[in-house]
Amino acid sequence: MYSIGDSIVYPLHGAGIIEAIEEREVSGLMHRYYAMRIPLGDMKVLIPIDGAEKIGVRDVINADEADKVIEEFRGVEIDANLNWNKRYRENMTRIKSGNIYEVASVVKSLMMRDKEKGLSTGERKMLANAKQILISEIVMSKQTTYAVVDQQLKDIVEEQILQKPKAE
Repeated sequence: MYSIGDSIVYPLHGAGIIEAIEEREVSGLMHRYYAMRIPLGDMKVLIPIDGAEKIGVRDVINADEADKVIEEFRGVEIDANLNWNKRYRENMTRIKSGNIYEVASVVKSLMMRDKEKGLSTGERKMLANAKQILISEIVMSKQTTYAVVDQQLKDIVEEQILQKPKAE
């Protein structure tokens, strides 16, 4: 069980800090929730304590692991042959997994695709959500800012696009 002040990751939302443990009545039964504040966007999320483990709530990674995630981000290979529907489903599965490496893979593939071909509205929303999840955790683990991490990811993508051979 987590305590007030703990930093946690909630899949599909990102990293935040538990500000309180609240009780709410739902369908006539009292339930306990972690009240988590996500610093990016200043959003408050209630997470049912009983189901926290099942939905993938976990500790925020440490700074060394965050460095490893960024290094892995650099090496993510993109499968450009998937059709939109299959790509969307696979990316959503990766995001829901709560695994930061899987989320980094989604962010990288969508950022590369956006630079090369553009994104549909659905994929643009998915990219924004996945970036929020990825960057929020790195920001919390490395005690940095969203802008710094976002620029670092953009620089990696730009560098790799410049290194790609042009199709003739």
